[in-house]
Amino acid sequence: MRIVRLLVHTRRHPSAVLLMAQLLGMALYPFLERTQFGHVAFNAFGIVILTFATNMVRRTPGHTWISATLAVPIIALLSAQMLFGLEYLQPWSSGLEAFFYFYAAASLIAYMLEDRKVTRDELFAAGATFTLLAWGFTHLYIVVQAIVPGSFASAVNADLPRTWTELNYLSFALLSSTGIGDVIPVTVHARAITSIEMFVGVMYLASVVARLIGLTMQPSSK
Repeated sequence: MRIVRLLVHTRRHPSAVLLMAQLLGMALYPFLERTQFGHVAFNAFGIVILTFATNMVRRTPGHTWISATLAVPIIALLSAQMLFGLEYLQPWSSGLEAFFYFYAAASLIAYMLEDRKVTRDELFAAGATFTLLAWGFTHLYIVVQAIVPGSFASAVNADLPRTWTELNYLSFALLSSTGIGDVIPVTVHARAITSIEMFVGVMYLASVVARLIGLTMQPSSK
């Protein structure tokens, strides 16, 4: 009976499932990142997130065929990296993943703005959209780092490329406007994209989230 209730809940709130899956990945991946199978585990988890996100887009004004068209080559690239160890494909898959996450985030924003009624799933969608934007910029940073090595510096392992966890931390710090931490952009291209992310974060909080809070605080009409 509990399993049935859980399945019904996930069908009603796909945004919550996506949000929880992404937060779980962020918590677990640091334990796997430096291990032998860390790259494989991350790619496998990325495929799971793509599946959840594609299912979520079906509930929004976004087009499922667009997200599916982006997801198919991403899954193929991630699978090639897992099965054959072709890590040089990572920038290509990350570039497509960035587009995918941005499209999914835009679909969720359209979903939250299409009416003046705030549902529980839309509140979950506000959090899921934030994580989608942060993950999208994280993958953009991976592409920038591959094209221009040394784009991001850190006091820890300064000579090595920044890991996904480090770049994801930078992305969340910039998107939430809470600071920049010990990972900093040092090239003009990296600084340009991080500046765009700061702007996106401020506009998202000031327009979408503020609107949802305002509608939630409004007294219900009888």
